[in-house]
Amino acid sequence: MPSASHGAAVPPWPDFRDPAFLRGHVRQTLGFYAGRALDPAGGFFHFFKDDGTVYERRVRHLVSSTRFVFNHATAFRAFGDESDRAAARHGLAFVQQAHAHPQGGHAWMIDWDGTRAHLLDDSHQAYGQAFVLLAHAHALMAGIEEARAGLDAAVGLLDRRFWEPAHTLYADEATADWRIGAYRGQNANMHACEAFLAAHEATQDERYLRRSLQLAEAVTQGLAGQSDGLVWEHYDSHWRVDLDYNRHDRTNIFRPWGFQTGHLTEWAKLLLQLRRRLQQAQQDVPDWLLPTATRFFDTAMQRGWDEVHGGLVYGFGPDGAVCDADKYFWVQAESLAAAAWLAVTQQGCAGPGMAAAAERSWTWYRRIWAYAWQHMIDHRHGAWYRIRTPDNRAYGDEKSPAGKTDYHTMGACHDVLRALGEPMAAPRA
Repeated sequence: MPSASHGAAVPPWPDFRDPAFLRGHVRQTLGFYAGRALDPAGGFFHFFKDDGTVYERRVRHLVSSTRFVFNHATAFRAFGDESDRAAARHGLAFVQQAHAHPQGGHAWMIDWDGTRAHLLDDSHQAYGQAFVLLAHAHALMAGIEEARAGLDAAVGLLDRRFWEPAHTLYADEATADWRIGAYRGQNANMHACEAFLAAHEATQDERYLRRSLQLAEAVTQGLAGQSDGLVWEHYDSHWRVDLDYNRHDRTNIFRPWGFQTGHLTEWAKLLLQLRRRLQQAQQDVPDWLLPTATRFFDTAMQRGWDEVHGGLVYGFGPDGAVCDADKYFWVQAESLAAAAWLAVTQQGCAGPGMAAAAERSWTWYRRIWAYAWQHMIDHRHGAWYRIRTPDNRAYGDEKSPAGKTDYHTMGACHDVLRALGEPMAAPRA
């Protein structure tokens, strides 16, 4: 029996495609945060050690604040526990009130003293606003009707402050008084695509589906045309590739250098979700969606899989060489979800080679899950570790600092269930 890096025995592999396993894993992951994450004075705590100890109680990051809303809203829809809907409502109120920026929008980072918020970072971030939209969309789908106005406001702010119609993309960052900076990035636009897909699901407003398609085409067809068909992360104010931005800085988790293995697979998943949504809405389906998703996924596996130690590395450079061999939780989670979506899509397509392609995708799904099961999942305390060294050792005992919340890992399980055609609500006993 192999053992995880913390010494606990790794349970035998389950059937990773079994809906009961996927739902059970979501419940187990939620269990890590239960009873310790929710702050009765407002929002959620954002910093957890491996054993669940909260090691910072005041700093609140907009990304974590919104992702906790997502976690509990999706949990309510899956399991029907009113405590999850109450937690989502509690978190949404904190986003709307404590994160309210004096200049409009939502503050990126605050110090919460239990009664009021103090700005720690007064910049405006399109990435953060995309997650504000995502949180409101999922809250609305969980039956929190007061989220509807916030959803409309989030869309209005993104379009009014960040939208660049000449490029059909969102700018990235603004100062407190809304002066747009020179940096442009694909990451904010990828999560905006995700958020607009959720907004369409919540409202059935076709404007949001069109915006998702616009963003997907601008990034995966337009910007990718500058980088041999792959998605580079960083651009200048004219949306030209910037190969030097953060080249020597590995500390910025939202703006990493290089081609990101996990962003290629995340885009693959989003393109396939967009394809299905367009089909369901009886809209024209562009013929580039499936081939692009397939190319992104295959490239990520070819260049990102560590044949020696297992798992997918963080990133690789323009020359194809690995530039960051660390193993991040979210890369594995997004990639297994993408593998499932690709397999199911390939199974539904007629044509030579599709059955074999689907089996290859399912093989990757099992391989990534098996790696995560052995090295990334904490079988003692619950949830996933955030990061491992290239040879799968721990860097420290910070399991969930600001930004994690296991939104990617639980979201991946929900995504696989959706790919399989499972209803969002679990069968009731």
